Amino acid sequence: MKILILGGTVFLGRHLVDAALARGHEVTLFHRGIHGKELFPEVEHVYGDRTKDLSALEGREWDAVIDTCGQHPKHVRSSARLLSQAVKHYTFISSISVYAEFPQPGMDETAPVGRLTPEQLASTENSATPSMEFYGQLKALCEEAAEEEMPGRVCNVRPGLIVGPYDVSDRFTYWPGRVARGGEIVAPGSPDNQIQFIDVRDLAEWVLHVAETGLTGVYNATGPAEVLTMQQLLEECKTVSGGDASFTWLDDDFLTRHEVGSWMEMPLWIPASEGMPGFLSTNIQRALNAGLTFRPLVTTIRDTLAWDRTRPPGERRTGLKPEREAELLAMKP
Repeated sequence: MKILILGGTVFLGRHLVDAALARGHEVTLFHRGIHGKELFPEVEHVYGDRTKDLSALEGREWDAVIDTCGQHPKHVRSSARLLSQAVKHYTFISSISVYAEFPQPGMDETAPVGRLTPEQLASTENSATPSMEFYGQLKALCEEAAEEEMPGRVCNVRPGLIVGPYDVSDRFTYWPGRVARGGEIVAPGSPDNQIQFIDVRDLAEWVLHVAETGLTGVYNATGPAEVLTMQQLLEECKTVSGGDASFTWLDDDFLTRHEVGSWMEMPLWIPASEGMPGFLSTNIQRALNAGLTFRPLVTTIRDTLAWDRTRPPGERRTGLKPEREAELLAMKP
């Protein structure tokens, strides 16, 4: 197949390229040339800014396009409109953040998505990178824009937290790295809290399957297939690293009282007080039925840790700072 990837040089995109080449596909990358310009010299790079000018794609044809970087509906609409006569199938990488609320575990693709008022949408019109405040609502509008321009030929994929090598957000990477350093570790909430995420390579392989088979519709794409708890993740991290880590569980009330930030300061933790019990327990049966599979958790942890150790030393984007963790441990009940 001839596949056009919008983006393709940062995280999910580079794994998509690796997987596509391994499967024998011919790949074209359309990106700004800001990140990863030196990657994949064996594939065609077409340079342009999708927010301003798509003319470099005019007059071309591919079998499928995978849009990894659409964040605003006007940009997705422009690309889908231009490519509607150039490709057979459009895969849009959306997010489970499209949902308006997460009131209970097990929410599926029929749950209501978030909406913007006309005034809120207008406030995003002049920004190349819209505010994260409306991230989910804009992704929902992007899905609709793609489907309106290419009806019946679009697959909207809604991943949860994407993890693995080259994930510089550190929202998962923090845990393998912290456990490997050993010592007493603050473990958040309850040991049996369910968590979800998807290895970027599993997502990439399945997205290519989507493009290859022309799958359409909407799919939640996170994992694993069975329930995974925070305790299981931490114990697997310890097994992989072989260190002397010990876990001190501090509950929601304690962490909230001491103003620990959820998700970013304390990755994979969302206290019950935030009213989002379904965010890390989304129903993925539809994607499983459509062929989504997962590699062992130990593989994700091992490979993420190996990649993290190649990075320069210094602070990461997320996770407790050592002095903050020591402070919390000193105050533990």
